[in-house]
Parts: sequence; C-alpha cells; structure tokens
Amino acid sequence: MKTTQPLSFLIADDHSIVRQGVAMIIKELFFKPKIFLAGTFKETLDIVHQNGIDLLVLDINFPDGNSLKILEEIKKIQPELKIMIFTAYDEDIYALRYLNAGATGYLNKGCSEDEMKNALNSMVLYGKYITQNIKDKILDSYISKKPINPLESLSSREIEVARLFIKGYGNMEIAETLNIKKSTVSTFKNRIFEKLEINNIAELIEFFNLYG
Repeated sequence: MKTTQPLSFLIADDHSIVRQGVAMIIKELFFKPKIFLAGTFKETLDIVHQNGIDLLVLDINFPDGNSLKILEEIKKIQPELKIMIFTAYDEDIYALRYLNAGATGYLNKGCSEDEMKNALNSMVLYGKYITQNIKDKILDSYISKKPINPLESLSSREIEVARLFIKGYGNMEIAETLNIKKSTVSTFKNRIFEKLEINNIAELIEFFNLYG
C-alpha cells in the first residue's frame, strides 16, 4: 500500500540486520517513509520524545531492559502512537501480555515476508494486527469466561501467599507471617498450582514475571 503522504516509522531492535530488513520492507510498502532506527531503549525513548512517530516496531528484549517496562512511558509521550511488537518470543506466551500493556500489534520474527507486509499495512490502516491464533485465544477467553491474565483467577489471599513463595519463604514462614496454620498454607499452594496449571515454584515465578 503506497500512501499519499509520508509516514514516520521507528524500528527499535538491538540487531542491525533486523532494523535494516524491516526498513527495506517499509520503503517498499510506503511512500517516502521517514525511518528512525534505535538499538536501545534509551535511543527509542529519545526518538519518541523528539519526533512524531506514526508506527513503532518494537522488539521485546534489549541490552538495557525489557520493553514491557517502557510501553507505558512511550504511551505517556505519544498516546496515539501505534506499537507493533516484533519478536522471536512465542506469541502463545507473550502476545496477550504485551497487548494488555499497550501494544496494538504482535508479530513473530519467524513470519513470512508477506505476513510482515500484511501486518505493517494493517497497523498503518487500522492501528492493530494480531494473528488468527491470538484472535482465537481472546475469543476462547470471552466464551469460557476465563481471564486472559491467569493471575486474575487467584483470590487476594492466594496472591499474597504466592508472592511469599516467590520471595523464598517456606510453608512454616508463610504460616507465621500471615498468622495461619501450616496446613492452610499447603491448601493455598495446592489451589494456586491447580488454578495456574503449574507444578513447581519455578513455574510460579515465571507466571508472575509475565503477568504479575
């Protein structure tokens, strides 16, 4: 799709070859695009501060941090900025988390060139892009009444207990901290693991890293 007026793009990725590859596709699709490149979060924020950007193509991980932490900051600078996450990370695990945090598009780097072009066009035209797989997950969540964020299925007390387990507390320490019986702590632990469909504390920590 060749637009009639120049658009501004920011490609934020710590790999130069990715930045250059996405830039080539953008130049092929759009009329005289203005393209900014960033390899760190600091560079990304500096460019967003100083320039009006129509579309930000953003990776998840950079040497100086995780993009989940700066989505809110980016939105504060340019509330209407369209943000598409472009990453090698599995969309089944990460897509909904980033969409909930403020991104309006998510695409895996294993996609075809045609899908990349389709995603960029969709982001420019409609401000959003997700794969059919993610659409199905959102629909399933709506139909089954299950929250997209699994932690929302936990009660406040279960969240409290889970956070203490993550901090390294044992059953007895949690019982003393919360002034409850040790057997009650075990019951809470079993409920937490059952609701989240996990088997150990390592998986619990991963859940809270993603959704907490």
